[in-house]
Amino acid sequence: MEWEFETLVVPRDLSRNVVTRMLIDRAEHGGWELDRLRIGSDGIRRVVLRRKIIRQRLTLFAQG
Repeated sequence: MEWEFETLVVPRDLSRNVVTRMLIDRAEHGGWELDRLRIGSDGIRRVVLRRKIIRQRLTLFAQG
């Protein structure tokens, strides 16, 4: 299985509710899920999101 990753840096002045809403929106509308969340000593949140890469296969139908 292959994954696509996206890293977000969230400033410390955003409230927990705002960050939660932002991550929920990305999950619902973009298919992202939380992979990792780090809160630095400076209060900056570093968020890593991931989602599956879905490869489409070519299907050929026999004509007869």
